[in-house]
Amino acid sequence: MTPDRAETFHEAYIEVLRQVTTSPEYRISTRGNTSLELLDVSFRIADPTQRVPYLTSRPINLAYNWAEVLWYWSGRADLDMIGYYAPMMRAGSHDGSTLTGTAYGRSLFTPGPDGRTQWQRVLDLLGKDNDTKRAVLSIFSPAELAVDDNPDVSCTIAAQFFLREDRLHLTCYMRGNDAFMGLPSDVFSFTVLQELAAHQLGVQVGHYSHHVGSMHVNLPNRPKVRKILAEVGADGYQPPAFRFAAMPADACLTWLRLLAQEEAGLRTNAHQHTVASIAATGLAPYWQQVLLVWEAYRQISHTDQPVSTEILQALVPSYRWLVERRWPNRMPQVAA
Repeated sequence: MTPDRAETFHEAYIEVLRQVTTSPEYRISTRGNTSLELLDVSFRIADPTQRVPYLTSRPINLAYNWAEVLWYWSGRADLDMIGYYAPMMRAGSHDGSTLTGTAYGRSLFTPGPDGRTQWQRVLDLLGKDNDTKRAVLSIFSPAELAVDDNPDVSCTIAAQFFLREDRLHLTCYMRGNDAFMGLPSDVFSFTVLQELAAHQLGVQVGHYSHHVGSMHVNLPNRPKVRKILAEVGADGYQPPAFRFAAMPADACLTWLRLLAQEEAGLRTNAHQHTVASIAATGLAPYWQQVLLVWEAYRQISHTDQPVSTEILQALVPSYRWLVERRWPNRMPQVAA
């Protein structure tokens, strides 16, 4: 597949699914999974802030997507946090409590001998040399292959920043990517981190590029992909005209720290939020929306009641659309 260019991830996602399932190069079987595969798949997104596919037949888990970003940024590897949002991830743990390869944040945000994280070293390099080609975040480790039965090897090899003409571009290199399951969450997390890095450097967000050695769809998910392609191929189809809000540039790290504190309380059901109490946290409105999503998910996970109408109505239209379609059985009648 030659590099394709799309304005948003919604467009790129549909095209990748179409090509992998209608024109695969290989059928492979590895670790008990039979998949359709295309080698050397690449695409570029002109506006990485538009990182969400809006598909009724494939509603993303926005609560998980934002939690994964925070999990990475916190440098965590534990299942206590991320397993709450995605219980199936526990199957990839060798000890039942941690993840190894999938925990990209350990590589990116754990301080090294010099007291700086890999993330900070790369941003420092970009601050000194705008045109550098060395701003590479390494994720895949050769040591991951030293254990023959390792259940969790990093799918991402590396991520590379390019600061060109005051715009920060990001290119991610992956050894393999599940086009149906993993691609939406990978692009979501990587582009949020790209936006965060741009703000830390005081520059604009550039394009996002995604290069994959093996892009594949597992055969059990092929009928689900067909539903997506039928949805977008229907007469008169028009994608929802939503815009994913841009991250505010000010005090991003401060907001993330506060968000991490609030997330822990909701996840453990130690406290609950209302619209008023979320506003009282002092978080910027952009980050308040993340808390609203997590409060909705807390109600879904810890109660048997519909999500409160107040919380749903406080969500911006794009978030509300995604939440309502991801958990339709937990919506109040007025929102159904």
